[in-house]
Amino acid sequence: MKRITFILLSALAILAVACKPTATEKNTSENTTQSIYKMEEGFVDANGVLIYYKAFGQGDPLLIVHGGPGASHDYFLPYLLPLARTNRLIFIDERGSGRSQKLEDTSAYTVENMAEDVEDVRKALDLGKISLLGHSYGGVLAQAYALKYPENLTHLILCSTFHSTSKMNEVFKKIKEKMAPELLARIEKMEKEGLYGHGKAYEQGRYTAEYMTAAWGEGYFPYLYQNHPDANYDPVANGNMAWDLYRAMWGSNGEYVIDGNLKSVEYTDRLSTITVPTLITVGDNDECAPSLSEEMHDKIKGSELVIFPKSGHMTFVDQPNLFISTVNGFLNPSK
Repeated sequence: MKRITFILLSALAILAVACKPTATEKNTSENTTQSIYKMEEGFVDANGVLIYYKAFGQGDPLLIVHGGPGASHDYFLPYLLPLARTNRLIFIDERGSGRSQKLEDTSAYTVENMAEDVEDVRKALDLGKISLLGHSYGGVLAQAYALKYPENLTHLILCSTFHSTSKMNEVFKKIKEKMAPELLARIEKMEKEGLYGHGKAYEQGRYTAEYMTAAWGEGYFPYLYQNHPDANYDPVANGNMAWDLYRAMWGSNGEYVIDGNLKSVEYTDRLSTITVPTLITVGDNDECAPSLSEEMHDKIKGSELVIFPKSGHMTFVDQPNLFISTVNGFLNPSK
């Protein structure tokens, strides 16, 4: 009986050794796992507002907030994908935008409320301390969050953004002054006539196609792209956005003046209180002029400023490799 037991145990031991993966097989399995980035998506109930999120990647959390206001996270992709190799990326659609819940009361679309939404997402997903990247209006939102919740940040990245609505409006005046006289006259005529309520019923809650083409396709385009103009860019298609939100926050009087509730954004005197490591990036021909980023850099002690050459507002499109390497170098200097 003892002999039979010994034989059985020996057979099991041999089988276990035979089934054990070799070092090569183990390494192959680990490499395969490391090359796959599974995506998680869902909704966070942020005080009664369902906020859409999408997450993938590996490493410390990097939460990313989009511009507009009223756009969605989609325009970041595929350009920001390489960051997933070193950080877990969490994209959100801000309240009223993209896949997130729309609100009947448009007065609830404020940068202050959206900062609370970011905090609710951070807590609900149990992210702990985060790095926060904001582009354009998203950079305004990121500043609002940093000013209220600095203890929850490891890094702050402000991309092609502004810290003062009054100073941004001065930049818009200068952009208008540089326009060709014919274009300027055309834009100002449409603005004087009012930009909403024209055309068929389904067109009345947005800019006319003529104004989108003039303002975004002709007036803005040189400040959007320089090195790699997007061949698929269509100013009218760009109008597929949350117009109720945009009008409440940006205002009703056109692209070259912010007179909605974003008038509350005057952070100049508060920027010196930001002590978290901060990276500020901007294009050398950015819609949000480099002078705005230079002032933010002066006010935020120890911040880094990178001005991308041959770049408009969409720096990660114009200079994709430089953008990714700059952000990676800031977040992961040892990698």
